[in-house]
Amino acid sequence: MSAALDVAAFGAVGERTLALRHAVEEFLYHDADLLDRWRLAEWLALFTDECSYLVPSTDRPEGDPFTDLYLIQDDRFLLEQRVDSLLTKTAWAESPHSRTRRLVTNVVATHLGEGAVEVRANFLITRSRKATVDTYPGHYEMLLEADPGGEAGFRIRMRKAVLALEELRPHGRVSIIL
Repeated sequence: MSAALDVAAFGAVGERTLALRHAVEEFLYHDADLLDRWRLAEWLALFTDECSYLVPSTDRPEGDPFTDLYLIQDDRFLLEQRVDSLLTKTAWAESPHSRTRRLVTNVVATHLGEGAVEVRANFLITRSRKATVDTYPGHYEMLLEADPGGEAGFRIRMRKAVLALEELRPHGRVSIIL
């Protein structure tokens, strides 16, 4: 994907260096590209073993996943099941799968120390299926871990996709990975 990750360029704890932001942007673009090309097995490999993929409900976007209802609250096992389902014809809502395009902007990356990075970025995802185009605006809150030897440079420990929608209408569902 890109050149080797230079963790030393992340700066001191709490810093937001240009080198760090650039590395995170490259990672997020790679992440979006894998999802748009429906390379879900490769996308899943970007996650750590102890990961979470969260999508809070639209009426409580800042809700606590331990006390509030979430649209999606996957650990590694459930995320693997989600990907496996989407890659087979058992996920009727995505068979054949949708065409998606993701825009990722306004990336803010903060070095937390020891290769951990807190990320916030806006997204806009369009989903086209059966002559219908749905739009999903929102932002990501992510916790990444540096993986200097890995092809992608980072691994995802936590991915929270917060939708900027008051409700899921007219969509009615989230059948794609945000």
